[in-house]
Amino acid sequence: MDGPIELPPEANPLSTQNLFNTLQAASSPYQQQVQTGTQQLQNWETQKGYYSLLQTLFIDNSLPVETRYLAIILLKNGIDKYWRRTASNAIAKDEKATIRSRLLDSGINEADPRLALQNALVIAKVVRRDVITSILDHLRSSSQSNANPLHLPRTLLILLQVIKELATGRLQRTRANLQSVAPEILHVLGRIYIDKVQTWRTFVAAGGDDEGGALESIEQSLLSIKVLRRLLIAGYEFPNREKDVQELWTIIRGRFGDFFYLVTEGSEALSPQVHQLVQKHLLQLSKLHIEMARTYPAAFALLPDSVGLVRAYWGLINNFGKTYGTNSAVVGPQVETDNDAEDQDKPVLERLCLKGLLLIRACIKMVFSPSQTFKYRHAAEKEEQKQATHLMKTELLTDDVVKEIMGTIVSRFFVFRASDLREWEKEPEEWEIREEGEGDGWEFSIRPCSEKVFLDLIINFKDLLVPLLLDVFATVSSPNQGTILFKDSVYTAIGLASSVINQNLDFDVFLNSTLVEEVQKQHPGYNILRRRIAILLGQWVSVKISGPNRPLVYQVFRHLLDNNDQLNDQVVRVTAGRQLRNVADEWEFSAEPFMPFAPDVLARLMALIEEVELTETKMALLNTVSVIVERLEHHISPYADKIVSLLPPLWTQSGEEHLMKQAILTILTRLITSMKEESRRYHSLVLPLIRSAIEPGSEIQVYLLEDALDLWATILVQTPSPASVDLLSLAQYLFAIFDLGNENLRKALTITESYILLAPREILDESFRHRLFRSFATLLGTLKLDANGLVTHLMEVIIRAAESLGGEQAIELISIGLVESGFLAKVFEGLRESWEAHQTTGPNKKYPSVDGIVETDYLAVLARLALASPRVFLASVKTVGTSRGESLEQVIDWLLIEWFSHFENIGNPDKRKLMCFALTKLLETGQSWILGKLQDLMTIWTDIITELQEGAEDQGGDSLVYWDREGLKPSTPEAPEDERRRNLTFSDPVHTINIMEFIRHHLKGAIANCNGQEAFQRDWLSNVDQDIIASFGRLNVL
Repeated sequence: MDGPIELPPEANPLSTQNLFNTLQAASSPYQQQVQTGTQQLQNWETQKGYYSLLQTLFIDNSLPVETRYLAIILLKNGIDKYWRRTASNAIAKDEKATIRSRLLDSGINEADPRLALQNALVIAKVVRRDVITSILDHLRSSSQSNANPLHLPRTLLILLQVIKELATGRLQRTRANLQSVAPEILHVLGRIYIDKVQTWRTFVAAGGDDEGGALESIEQSLLSIKVLRRLLIAGYEFPNREKDVQELWTIIRGRFGDFFYLVTEGSEALSPQVHQLVQKHLLQLSKLHIEMARTYPAAFALLPDSVGLVRAYWGLINNFGKTYGTNSAVVGPQVETDNDAEDQDKPVLERLCLKGLLLIRACIKMVFSPSQTFKYRHAAEKEEQKQATHLMKTELLTDDVVKEIMGTIVSRFFVFRASDLREWEKEPEEWEIREEGEGDGWEFSIRPCSEKVFLDLIINFKDLLVPLLLDVFATVSSPNQGTILFKDSVYTAIGLASSVINQNLDFDVFLNSTLVEEVQKQHPGYNILRRRIAILLGQWVSVKISGPNRPLVYQVFRHLLDNNDQLNDQVVRVTAGRQLRNVADEWEFSAEPFMPFAPDVLARLMALIEEVELTETKMALLNTVSVIVERLEHHISPYADKIVSLLPPLWTQSGEEHLMKQAILTILTRLITSMKEESRRYHSLVLPLIRSAIEPGSEIQVYLLEDALDLWATILVQTPSPASVDLLSLAQYLFAIFDLGNENLRKALTITESYILLAPREILDESFRHRLFRSFATLLGTLKLDANGLVTHLMEVIIRAAESLGGEQAIELISIGLVESGFLAKVFEGLRESWEAHQTTGPNKKYPSVDGIVETDYLAVLARLALASPRVFLASVKTVGTSRGESLEQVIDWLLIEWFSHFENIGNPDKRKLMCFALTKLLETGQSWILGKLQDLMTIWTDIITELQEGAEDQGGDSLVYWDREGLKPSTPEAPEDERRRNLTFSDPVHTINIMEFIRHHLKGAIANCNGQEAFQRDWLSNVDQDIIASFGRLNVL
């Protein structure tokens, strides 16, 4: 049999028995049965009664657990998709009622914990206020002494999931519903929590026979505090104002101390299971403290004894710090293990200390970042915020406490532990990545969290702490002062505080007198200091290292990357490689001082990339090389071949790691930009990579398209003419990118322009040209202003390119393509709509979709066509008009009216001059429809000439004409496309032809075509307003 047979619905109707059989098949160990069953279940998804039957099977305790589990999972997923009334194939109202009526009872009586959890999640998704009332009723009854012992934990589990779901609700109504029932839940659940804690605390203190009951009480009190923690945060807007909350907070405050004593001093009396549950209890309480401080800072400060609570946390942190670090800087198996992180008591203590640091940081933010912390709307809330800030300032963050916190952090938590040093030795890459970790990871580790607290303190207590920090620094700032680990911790503080203390510390002196010597010391443990010096230089380079000392910094990094020095272990070299990125990416970085060090630094970096194994490390080092490539610009050429040779193996090794491939494409982009036309020798390597990312159906397109387009665009910019066949062959893939219509469209249009500039003859070849025009016609009018303007701009460039290649004959081919593709039809349709709208006024005034900048862009395309060949332009107008049922004269009539009226809305001087040229060029036709617009022509002539002569020394000048073209060429190496663009600009009539001379030439021609001045005066000039003639006459055009 080739595959599973899928029966039509009528052959396998939905019934309890058929559903049971299908669930068994879908959960069987045989793949063919799983496929068949899964497909059938998907077929039933939208059938009425399917989800209530799933529930029926779930609540049948006689069925296998695997079948019931699959049933409740499918029910949960179906509720996600089909419960809302607005959903397609929504579950019917009567079926919803059936499901809802059985949820609570089935959940409360479910013995299997996994099934109970899934049922609780289902309840949470369909919860309504009446369901919460029923849960409360069950909570009351299940807490009675004669109740089924299963009911209370199951009810608590359901309530927990319901509160979780409601707490995440964004609608105000959802939160209001929760807040309306929160006091009643708190009253019932608070009493249960207090009773259960009292039960197991009595057992632990006095002993007894009912160990199982005590264990149940601990588990139930833990569930209760999980619910209460979320309820206090999500169920109240001002928790500090509620008496029940205040009372519970006071009780919890006392319990926190009791539980902490149990897991530290009294742990010998506890079984391992009880010990673990009490630890979990402690962590739940600490989470409540932090969430309250972050969500309701004023409430936290004003709740009973919160300052004392934070002080208690600090006492715990301070004591923990005494045994946190190690005294030995030697890395290896002989490193001391006393008080290491592997001690049994350490995990919970460390986690509590971490919570305490987070709590202290939240308190600092209350005082110094109130706008980000407090959310107040009324006077009472403002007053509470004021009280909270004052309380924290005067009773918690006193000078003595702040100094003590900073001292403890620097002297204890910035010091490495023995386990840190062992991991450095055993797993250097993994350790370095963890230490370098950014983002929100700092919340889960003591050292990075301490760094955040230290920064908050040094910034907000600058006057108090900077002198103390500098005093400590003075004790270790000479090469022979202080132990290695203490130096490392002080240097950590100096690096973090660089932006604060830069006016108080002469880092240049410190660099020359201390760091240069220390980085060369050959003593055990100095690899720790070498790593720190690399980080320190990366932190200070953008703050305060003078230009003359930059070469010294580069020399230090060259030394740290040398793998021949045994103290430069992998951690030291990788750290130096990472930090060098900050040095090279700094604003004042200059290539020349770095060049003497570039050969060694780049060679060592590339060797290190080959040495390390983890993709993340390779990417970080590759990013450093990428930045150096960008900053060295054309100076990178001698090292380019070696860099490029490194990339193909990295591409192959990366496999499905697309971030690495993105990094490779980025460095190639920067390398090609730096090398300019010399980069052509890498096309054989780069073009296949681009092709693999842009061709339709490519598996990697979704990950690499954006970076591949950047690289593609850069290659085109840096490629001199003529273009290779391989590069030209990529152009065909532009059409698929046009069809995507996403944010990459603009980049694709820019690439198209580069192709036109690089290889106009090939791009304007018949087969490619027709596809391109059809794509442009499809895009026109469907894009945002800037992207739409790119399309019309490209059409202008195409018209100019065609004219330079084949004159009027080529323009005629372009015109035919514009008509056949529908591009011109869209242009005229938009302009016609705009003209019609501008004829309306008052209440019935219409507003066209084509107006303003878009209309200017449309008219610019017509202007380029008319300027290149009035004959071809008129033929195109006639063709388009005929297709619309209008004669040439009819189209020209409304078109000129709209064109001249729009002129005053054109802000770009280049566009204004272009339009003036095109309309003036039409005088060559000698037709009455243009001669009859002589007054409009004279008006724009006067405006344009006056505008372009403004500030000119001679009256016949034109500010848009480039006279000194040689002076506009750059003195430094430029990209080949820069030259192509400059040549395009220099050959533009707008920038080569004097406006006054152009008007003079065509006006004289028009007069001659009218059989002389007298006939011209009689037939046309006599119809022009005398003031307009006088203004024009003063320009001395004729």
